[in-house]
Amino acid sequence: MNKKTISSTFLHWLLLIVAVAFAVSMAFSWLMQTRTSQRSAVNLLRLNIQDVQKDVMDASDANLLKITRNVAVQLNANPGVNEAVMEALLELYDIAEINIIDETGIITASTCEDYLGYDMRSGKQSAEFMILLTGSQQELVQNYQPISYDSSTMRKYAAVCLNRGGFVQVAYDAESFHKDISLQVIGATRNRHVGEGGGIIIADEDWIIVSDRNKNEGKNLSITGIMIDRDTMPEGKVFQTLVYGEPCSCMYVLTEGYYIIATMPRNEIVLQRDHSVRITAILEVVIFLALFAEIFWLVRKLVVNSINKVNSSLSKITGGDLEETVDVRSNVEFSSLSDDINATVSTLKQYIAAASAKIDQELAFAKNIQQSALPSVFPPYPDRTDFNHFASMDTAKEVGGDFYDFYLLDEKRLAFLVADVSGKGIPAAMFMMTGKTVLRDYAERGDGIADIFTNSNNKLCDGNDAEMFITAWMGFLETDTGLVRFVNAGHNPPVLIRNGQASFITQKANLTLAAMENVRYREQILNLEPEDLLFLYTDGVTEATNSSEELYGNDRLLQVLSADFSGENACERVCRQVKRSLDDFVGDAPQFDDITMLCLYYSGKKADNRNAAELTVEASVDNLASVLAFVDEQLEKAECSPKSQMQIDVAVEELFVNIASYAYAPSKGDAVISVYFENEPKQAVIEFRDKGFPFDPLKKDDPDVTLSAEDRAIGGLGIFMVKKSMDDIFYRREDGQNILTIKKQI
Repeated sequence: MNKKTISSTFLHWLLLIVAVAFAVSMAFSWLMQTRTSQRSAVNLLRLNIQDVQKDVMDASDANLLKITRNVAVQLNANPGVNEAVMEALLELYDIAEINIIDETGIITASTCEDYLGYDMRSGKQSAEFMILLTGSQQELVQNYQPISYDSSTMRKYAAVCLNRGGFVQVAYDAESFHKDISLQVIGATRNRHVGEGGGIIIADEDWIIVSDRNKNEGKNLSITGIMIDRDTMPEGKVFQTLVYGEPCSCMYVLTEGYYIIATMPRNEIVLQRDHSVRITAILEVVIFLALFAEIFWLVRKLVVNSINKVNSSLSKITGGDLEETVDVRSNVEFSSLSDDINATVSTLKQYIAAASAKIDQELAFAKNIQQSALPSVFPPYPDRTDFNHFASMDTAKEVGGDFYDFYLLDEKRLAFLVADVSGKGIPAAMFMMTGKTVLRDYAERGDGIADIFTNSNNKLCDGNDAEMFITAWMGFLETDTGLVRFVNAGHNPPVLIRNGQASFITQKANLTLAAMENVRYREQILNLEPEDLLFLYTDGVTEATNSSEELYGNDRLLQVLSADFSGENACERVCRQVKRSLDDFVGDAPQFDDITMLCLYYSGKKADNRNAAELTVEASVDNLASVLAFVDEQLEKAECSPKSQMQIDVAVEELFVNIASYAYAPSKGDAVISVYFENEPKQAVIEFRDKGFPFDPLKKDDPDVTLSAEDRAIGGLGIFMVKKSMDDIFYRREDGQNILTIKKQI
């Protein structure tokens, strides 16, 4: 079978392309010229309406303001105005209403008795006139509109300041208003043209023509062929209809009680379009013929078209699109070239598929390893009723850099954390495994939580050539008290859900892990109450982005979490609800970051102190002896050891003296001291409560006891001694009270 030559093939295709290009070009030109003509017509209609509207409103404003000035002159000349005078002025100027308003904005005289005593400030429409009482302007005129006193009444008001203070207000009703501007309405439209054959028609609210170039004044608007349905035909929008039997584009506005309608014949709108399209068609015929002849002459000698096709396919292949097939078969030479290229690409695809399958297998294996390293059995401690928790991680790639962990340090302490490694993929996953292991090792060997982060940071900095870092939030929950000791290393603040209300906990963030060596991390505390939920998460939650590039954000998170999650599986329901909210927000947008969540539920009960002994005294140093005697009496009943009693007495003295000295200064107030005991092991619990100024003594930094007394800063030593001598000490602000609790094994 003989193949066509390149020249003959190109000739046929070039003819077709030129014809199609010409048709498309003409269609596009026709469309653009149509739109241009329509926009011009719309602008012309709108401009004429605005001109007439302005003329009508200006004339109406000027006439009413002129009458108001005349009334003000007569009232200024006759300060003792009475009802008879106002009625005479009403009849003289053929107006609907006269009101006199005093300097306080109250109507003191009116031709309408119902308005007497009305406060002009009480309505939006009437309040606009209050500017006249400020002295910043002397006159004001309003559009025709419903009045504040009775929205069913339409009025047009003007006002002028009076010499004696206050101002006079004059009003048109519909009848007087229309009578006043009727001549101006007719004059504004009678000789006005919109284009060559268009014009302006004005009708009143009853659809009676007021002004028309065809002199149909007094007749119903329907005689023109125009029917306006305001529910489906909004103001300022073009609609098509027959006007006196001729197709027209129309637009209307309702102003000062009149419908101002601009019309323009459709044949005028399309005339310019048709003229432009004809000129364009002639020019394009000449241009396309010239281009056709020139291109054909060149391509007869050159094999440009086929080469371009080959190059186009090769560009796609080298750009990564291995599904592209080179199919240039216009002649033998290019058929052979196409086959050779396609065979090469097919072989390359086989090699890539084999490599991809191996990578997928290794990534799946890595994902399984990572998932197995995270706790996945919930509830993790089914025999514990004092707490529960749930966690989940959804990676953006096969493996991720987020992680969570939790484990019991002993029977009364639970460690839990959420962390986020910088970066994604395999490197982040490897660093994640290292960070998780290091943190757990230091925690299980018994380090304090601040020391865990300090030691882990130094170890992670060692050999961190990739300069990766970890944001982490880790807490130790004391299950018998609800106290959480925590450290935040540059991580998002957790959300506390209490009584159905969610809020971010107050915290101070430390530097991220592995960012810099020898960083000292600070421990902070949080007191959980029974039924509290603590929600930890990574920035993949708050920074989730939808297709509009909008972030999920903190506010949406708080809104989702501000709900009643009481009942079974509360922690899992919290995490599921947040994930559903994220999915709804993100929609089809791709996930670009790992999403990790951990929710802790604390159900532990507060210590039963219903049998606590309690003493209420005035917070005064003079009552210290009574307080010590009361505490010693309770300790002796519990057979407290002398050593523990002495240490408790020193702590009680320090804390009570602080309350007496600072809680209410310079005023006085009461202090309440409660003593009760807990078993296993037996502990004395002393609680101090006062309603003084909010103050947490535990936030004060410990003094540097390595310095001499002269070099050491004043203050803080007493609280430091209490911390060292007591087994536990914690503070909370509750119901307007400072509550400081100390515990000591007796």
